[in-house]
Amino acid sequence: MWLKPEEVLLKSALKLWVLERANRYFVLQRRRGYGEDGGGLAGLLMGTLDAVLDSTSKVAPFRILHQTPDSQVYWSIACGASREEITEHWDWLEHNVMKTLSVFDSNEDVTSFVQGKIRGLIAEEGKGSFIQEEDPEKFREAILKFEKCFGLAEQEKLVTYYSCSYWRGRVPCQGWLYLSTNFLSFYSFLLGAEIKLVISWDEISKLEKTSNVILTESIHVCSRGEDHYFSMFLHINETFLLMEQLANYAVRRLFDKETFESDLVLHDPLQITKRGLENRAHSEQFSAFFRLPKEETLQEVHECFLWVPFSHFNTLGKMCISENYVCFASQDGSLCSIIIPLREVIAVEKADPANKGVSISIKGKRAFRFTEVKDFEHLVAKLRIRSGTTSCPHHTASTEVATTSDSDNLVDYYEGQLMAGQKGSSKTVSTEALMTVFHPQDADNLDSKMLKEKMKEQSWNILFVECGRGVSMFRTKKTRDLVLRGIPETLRGELWLLFSGAVNDMATNPGYYTELVEKSLGTCTLATDEIERDLRRSLPEHPAFQSDTGISALRRVLTAYAYRNPKIGYCQAMNILTSVLLLYAKEEEAFWLLVAVCERMLPDYFNRRIIGALVDQAVFEELIRDHLSQLTDHMTDMTFFSSISLSWFLTLFISVLPIESAVSVVDCFFYDGIKAILQLGLAVLDYNMDKLLTCKDDAEAVTVLSRFFDSVTNKDSPLPQAVQQASNLNDTKSYHPKVDITDLIRESNEKYGDIRYEDVESMRCRNRLYVIQTLEVTTKQNVLRVVSQDVKFSPSDLEELYELFKKEHFLSCYWSANSPVLRHHDPSLPYLDQYRIDCQQFRVLYHLLSPWAHCANRDSLALWTFRLLDENADCLINFKEFACALDVMYNGSFTDKLKLLFKLHIPPAFTEVESLSPSKGDDLSKEELIHFSQLNAGKEKIDIQAYLKQWQDELLKKEENIKDLPRMNQFQFIQFSKTLYNLFHGDPEEELLYWAIATVTSLLLKMEEVGRRLQSPTSPAKSPASAAESSTDSQNMLKRDSAPEQTERRSVHSTRRDCHEWSFAFEQILASLLNEPALVRFFEKPLDIKAKVENAKTSQLKARTRV
Repeated sequence: MWLKPEEVLLKSALKLWVLERANRYFVLQRRRGYGEDGGGLAGLLMGTLDAVLDSTSKVAPFRILHQTPDSQVYWSIACGASREEITEHWDWLEHNVMKTLSVFDSNEDVTSFVQGKIRGLIAEEGKGSFIQEEDPEKFREAILKFEKCFGLAEQEKLVTYYSCSYWRGRVPCQGWLYLSTNFLSFYSFLLGAEIKLVISWDEISKLEKTSNVILTESIHVCSRGEDHYFSMFLHINETFLLMEQLANYAVRRLFDKETFESDLVLHDPLQITKRGLENRAHSEQFSAFFRLPKEETLQEVHECFLWVPFSHFNTLGKMCISENYVCFASQDGSLCSIIIPLREVIAVEKADPANKGVSISIKGKRAFRFTEVKDFEHLVAKLRIRSGTTSCPHHTASTEVATTSDSDNLVDYYEGQLMAGQKGSSKTVSTEALMTVFHPQDADNLDSKMLKEKMKEQSWNILFVECGRGVSMFRTKKTRDLVLRGIPETLRGELWLLFSGAVNDMATNPGYYTELVEKSLGTCTLATDEIERDLRRSLPEHPAFQSDTGISALRRVLTAYAYRNPKIGYCQAMNILTSVLLLYAKEEEAFWLLVAVCERMLPDYFNRRIIGALVDQAVFEELIRDHLSQLTDHMTDMTFFSSISLSWFLTLFISVLPIESAVSVVDCFFYDGIKAILQLGLAVLDYNMDKLLTCKDDAEAVTVLSRFFDSVTNKDSPLPQAVQQASNLNDTKSYHPKVDITDLIRESNEKYGDIRYEDVESMRCRNRLYVIQTLEVTTKQNVLRVVSQDVKFSPSDLEELYELFKKEHFLSCYWSANSPVLRHHDPSLPYLDQYRIDCQQFRVLYHLLSPWAHCANRDSLALWTFRLLDENADCLINFKEFACALDVMYNGSFTDKLKLLFKLHIPPAFTEVESLSPSKGDDLSKEELIHFSQLNAGKEKIDIQAYLKQWQDELLKKEENIKDLPRMNQFQFIQFSKTLYNLFHGDPEEELLYWAIATVTSLLLKMEEVGRRLQSPTSPAKSPASAAESSTDSQNMLKRDSAPEQTERRSVHSTRRDCHEWSFAFEQILASLLNEPALVRFFEKPLDIKAKVENAKTSQLKARTRV
């Protein structure tokens, strides 16, 4: 292929390249170590360089250089992977370029002409080719090397790759880092030393950027207690962001199924691309910053100026455009931002062509003017189409209503329309905030608190005149300052709706809440039972929730949300939060505020494991270490902060602060998000620093903080004294000086306002890995504690088995878009049942770990073992069942192992197995295995139920009576004997064992014949010759011949003996086998699982890939 001309110093490269051809202006070279001179030290050196150097040079053993006489400078112009390819290029140069070069007078002109010609050839080849996110040729080469080096499944998709160094101790190893959907992989080959590293994303507990004296900037990966460092990236921030996304994607997919299932974008791992992940990250940041619905995706970003009318200047910033919104955020420190829903747009015009201006007019007689917009004409046309398609007839018809006054609240306008449509369908939904019903403001009351409240309202009204009112208002530093001072009671519901983004959800889903209320009315679920139990516990001190009006509204909102989102349903703390929302917002507004909090602002807070709250607690601990190091030095255990702060995050301080103070915290939360809660938590600890440093234990520290929260007041609150006293009953007992909430919030912003939203999100991503892995460690510890009581494996061996069991569960999820195994992982189940495997996965582990896996009929044994363990017939087994079966095989006594083999050959475990493909012998396909694992054993349902009951009772007993085991019939005994023959294959005493089992079976058959004749005296007695014939026929059937003829003969014999079936009890078989010392030695010889485990750890991935 032709290359962009690059200068090459030939003198330093002479030892690496061999001259093949040369003329006056061109040189063809071959790389040492390739072709007929390959091998030896040169080949070793080249292999090393292949792993270190750039992709193009490492795969091109041939190249062509351009030279001019008497010059030491050469230019690379072509390379080739084969001699044929490079020869074709050489011939073209000789026939088309050489003759032309003779006309030039100077060497500079020759070089200039050659460079221009080569660039033209490259441009010509590039016509019509679409260059994607990577250079396609290089990316194809990387995929081939990735597949060759690591041998993963074909479905494993490479997302991207980077050149970097991997640090082994203090030695850097240059190589290539490959990021795929399920694995982080690294490969290096240096002077014969090969380094190959494969880490699955779900094993990573820490992923962070670090720096120290040796490594200026590196990426630290911690997996299963091992630390790995990667450095020398060209774009380390881009690499780290992508690694962070892939790790969090895998963790959510495998551990946090509830959240993942609602995310359809990442549901198929085969569709993940580098560009897609980058776009997704930008869209998430965009929707979170502007509080837009999660479905919005960022489509365009334009750097431009926005005219700020009340400040009379243009501010530089970025215009961000999605499907339904145009947003702007300034780049200077004024924090000016706006959100323009396209549903509000009535006109888009070219404002000032000379300055590339765009004017967007919205309802309410307001317009926004952007200038210096790149490609503004195209943008205007596009926005016209979008706003035209998103406009609805009722918007156009009601423009006059919405534009009567700039200070009209557009939220009230939308609600008026929504409620008008609801009057006919439902009269149960409350249309008033509870605060206006139970505490209406008295206009004649002019005490000091009411005067301050009126002054606050006036300040906001002035802001509305300057910045507009409603969803498209300008949000500036002045807006934030007013929020920090506390939102007036009359505006609180409106502004909560606005700042949270819930106003957009409500406007785009008219009538949705009313429909939910009607559908959920009368439903009876676990969530509704919990809601009923907690209704009276929600702000019981407030009069609104001492009446049926408030209780009914709270019930409707919580029940409707549980119906909308059954994966969350209802979680404690939701009742407290919703109660406060209902005080200041109308019922439908409170519902949409709850949606915004649960699904956007506090993601994963209100699920079974409250992962989101635990993540933010970890972020809080990290901030404490950064900002309050004196406190962390004093506290030996950081878990104290987690225990006390959980309620702060889950209830936004509502559960620990008086209601009049808590609402001011909620004001800040809806404006600044979780950042406001983190800042306030730091301020609380900082305020009580001196007292906390003198505390001797956690209980004393808890008391200090409780007294502090009781002393927090809101001196400007206009709430009636009765409500304030009810929420602060123990004021008279508190000796703590009063602290005003407004002062506390202001102090938290002054001291910790430099905490950036981007940093919080980065810490959230980083700590999510840690939190989920910590939960997984807890699950593992509980499972191992329970299982260790029933097995004889050492703790370390049992832990290794658990990791292999869990890994097998995950391997089934890696390469399937809709893996049924993902449905089996339910974190709400008891610890033992959170991870379960099916028959196919069990077979893989059986092949890797069982001491009986060398048998010819190992697939049948794996199937029968699985059916024995699957007592509830759901085609899944948990780790305890798996470990107990292995424990018998490795650590069981002679009787235990024989009893297990006996059970495997009688129902419900045993079922006749014949492969559909005779050429495969005893091996079963995946489909056959699943089919047989789902079959009901036996022919009579009554017997099967009896067997199942026996096995269930058996596990409950410590001592089992072997006399209770069912008898084994003729066909089952034949299969049992064949299994024993297979087990002995390859044993040093193989011949002795075969002879022993033949002796035992012959003896058992003769005993059975005699016993049957004694039990049936009326039947004609068999002659000795007949008995001998019967015994001989039965032994013939025990031969391990799997040919079709043998199978046919066996079925004939079986049919012939249906009329006089014989059977054996377990005691008979046990007693007979005990008489053979070789058999006893075989089953009692010690077996060590460690070697099998070590082999399984290296082979599990390859075994799964083959499957």
